[in-house]
Amino acid sequence: MKRLFVSVLSLLAVVLTAAAQLSLPNVFSNDMVLQQGKKVAIWGEAKPAAKVVVKFADQTVATVADAEGKWSLHLGEMTASAEPRTLTVRSGREKISYEGVLVGEVWLASGQSNMEYSMGNHPHYPRPARGDRDILMKEYYEADAPLVRVLYVNRKILHADTLPTNGWKRVTTENIKPVSAAGYFFAKRLADSLNVPIGLVSTSYGGSPVEAWTPVEAYRESERFAADVDDKDNYKGVPIGNRYRKFLAPIVPYTLRGFLWYQGEQNLTVGMTDTYAEQQNLLIESWRKLWGDEELPFYFAQLAPYAYSQQRTIIEPRTWDELPQFWEQQKASLALPHTGMITTLDLVDDVKEIHPPYKWIVGQRFADLALAKTYGREGIVTEGPVMKSVTIDTKNKKAIVEFDNVGSGLKTTTGTPYVTFFRLAGESGRFYGGVGKITGKNTVEVTSQWLGAPIVYVCFSWDEASGHNLLGGDGLPAQPFNTLWTKQQAEK
Repeated sequence: MKRLFVSVLSLLAVVLTAAAQLSLPNVFSNDMVLQQGKKVAIWGEAKPAAKVVVKFADQTVATVADAEGKWSLHLGEMTASAEPRTLTVRSGREKISYEGVLVGEVWLASGQSNMEYSMGNHPHYPRPARGDRDILMKEYYEADAPLVRVLYVNRKILHADTLPTNGWKRVTTENIKPVSAAGYFFAKRLADSLNVPIGLVSTSYGGSPVEAWTPVEAYRESERFAADVDDKDNYKGVPIGNRYRKFLAPIVPYTLRGFLWYQGEQNLTVGMTDTYAEQQNLLIESWRKLWGDEELPFYFAQLAPYAYSQQRTIIEPRTWDELPQFWEQQKASLALPHTGMITTLDLVDDVKEIHPPYKWIVGQRFADLALAKTYGREGIVTEGPVMKSVTIDTKNKKAIVEFDNVGSGLKTTTGTPYVTFFRLAGESGRFYGGVGKITGKNTVEVTSQWLGAPIVYVCFSWDEASGHNLLGGDGLPAQPFNTLWTKQQAEK
């Protein structure tokens, strides 16, 4: 009889467990941050046709699960709060509670290895040659950001049925170890500037192309790319959406403010320099569509100088000028609204190292971009000098380059008026070394003793090993340009 009683209890436990169907995705957990100023999406599963009630702060919102047990609802708009509160979800006798929930700003950081470069990775990469060489180590071991919460998506868990994460975490040395360093420094600076809780979703994958993060449907519905998608969901042999499905789709539609993106090295490596602008635009538009918000900010990092042409592991060797062309592809996405680009041209010590160590500056520049463009802070400079016009003085055999975005005026890193990485060409298009000299607040005069023909074209820092010394008054580097390449593109 005793054995029978135990068996009945065991069977009852199994039945009750099977009947317990209330659940939410892994993106919800203790210590999460909910987005302020927007209706907040909450969703999950329950018994078919069951009533589901969500309570948070002074809000109580109810809905009913559909025939498949799926349910979703929205909390009303909230103001930021650093007070840890409880969010409860009930359905019948089932209850799920999340403790320590804050309200603030939520951002998602994604891309490949330079975004994945984690806070705990400082011993595995070269130390910065400039400034405090131990800053990454100090920030890691002395982690202190009480308003920041992080959710790390673990790319090493490839076989998980749900989003591979241990949930939202407070900032400690152990918790930020796998988190994107650029993302963490962004979140920390934003929290210090806005004085509200910041939630950072860190989901990146080293070596992943832009196709991997884009839904397959976006390519299949694209007039530009659909013809090159095969029946195995590959675009010209590259898998589409394999990173998106595992590491991003389960997060949708968790309410957030915007996206940070640091990717492109893989697409450049395989030679996709002619289509990247359209592919990045497709990614931006598809993500905004997934979240149902065409105005979600999308801020991305310009690729840093790197000697792609010298890499013998690349199947198809690259040329020295493909990276500058790729920069133009990246900048083309700025034509989309609510986008922005940070520069990394000056954050390289060695062009043979594809992972520059200055991730705290990358994060700060991302934060400055968000503060200026998303949060309306005035007086924040987010862009260095950009070529406005080129005038050829044939009589004096010089080119006069006028720049925009110079701030208080052009300057060099060396303190002299002489500017490096200028070249001049005649009608033949063959460039010769040039010497630039700052002659006004926003002008540089360029001459060349090696060019015998009349000057026709000017290029500046048009090289994968770009390391020029020209800055705006606020310290950001000038952007490369090539008037011959621009002409050729216009003639296509």
